Amino acid sequence: MRRDELHYDLPPELIAQQPASRRDASRLLVLDRGTGRCRHGRFDQLADFLPDRALLVLNDTRVIPAKFAATRESGGCVRGLFLRESALGQWLVLLQGRGRLQAGQKLTLGDAEASLTLTHRGERGAWQVEVAPAMPAEAILARCGCTPLPPYIRRPGRRSAEDEADRERYQTIYARRAGAVAAPTAGLHFTDAVFGALASRGIELVYVTLHVGQGTFAPITVDDLAEHPMHAEWYELPAAVADRINAVRSRGGAIVAVGTTAARVLETCAEEGGTVHAGTGWTQIFIYPPYRFRAVDAMLTNFHLPGSTLLAMLYAFAGVDLVRAAYQEAIAQRYRFYSYGDAMLVI
Repeated sequence: MRRDELHYDLPPELIAQQPASRRDASRLLVLDRGTGRCRHGRFDQLADFLPDRALLVLNDTRVIPAKFAATRESGGCVRGLFLRESALGQWLVLLQGRGRLQAGQKLTLGDAEASLTLTHRGERGAWQVEVAPAMPAEAILARCGCTPLPPYIRRPGRRSAEDEADRERYQTIYARRAGAVAAPTAGLHFTDAVFGALASRGIELVYVTLHVGQGTFAPITVDDLAEHPMHAEWYELPAAVADRINAVRSRGGAIVAVGTTAARVLETCAEEGGTVHAGTGWTQIFIYPPYRFRAVDAMLTNFHLPGSTLLAMLYAFAGVDLVRAAYQEAIAQRYRFYSYGDAMLVI
């Protein structure tokens, strides 16, 4: 597949800048792969569109306030994005500021009363830094960090009342395991009422973890997708969850991945025949046509950026022509796109 096949034209006003007034008030486009038909509803009607005996697999990662501002010893400002904590007091971060950054430089996190010392620069421009005092990253960022919204959502870039609202809405209601720097956005629409409706139909839920990394926003820059260097993300699929998925599949139930992140975990852990195994580690799986899915029967997702690995995955799952037609239908119907936008169920 070629990069230009992932292009489509989106009116800028359809890029959602704010979440829906209520999580489950988002619109829902339902694409049937068998018939090619698109139906339209609301997310609070999700249970009505899912197949019987379905099992939803959700990603319980929790977004941390990973964006921060630091000050050089000269007084200059440096903007940062926390990526991960390799050990206590050892962070991997992206940094941007005027003037060159050099190993040995010290930056101050004022609100957190902490400092970062640059040790060395690694792959893709990320810096390894030493943090003093050596406290858990989540505790430090809770005091000085902002919600790491994607670049297409316009915000002032500092802590504010709007950032406090984003901290709540750019997070699923079932987020549990901190470590993501981007939300698994297909899960943002769920409410307790939606979960209740699913339970009343006998639709089960299980949870996996994939800590979404900043690479999820990285555009494909090579012409041939086979040459794209896919980013790595940490995942875990517990043994009890694997057993439940396999049991549902054995009785003919549908496995529904809630988001591309849950789909990545399932396909990473799946055998050719669809059986999944417990596992944990780093996945670099890159799914694009003509990939054949092993463990996912239906997928709930948001509308993705042109030229993205996420759109390539959706092409592989539903077919290029069907997805293109569905996206044009969504544009014509004025759906809201991207992270704070509406949802799409592919069955």
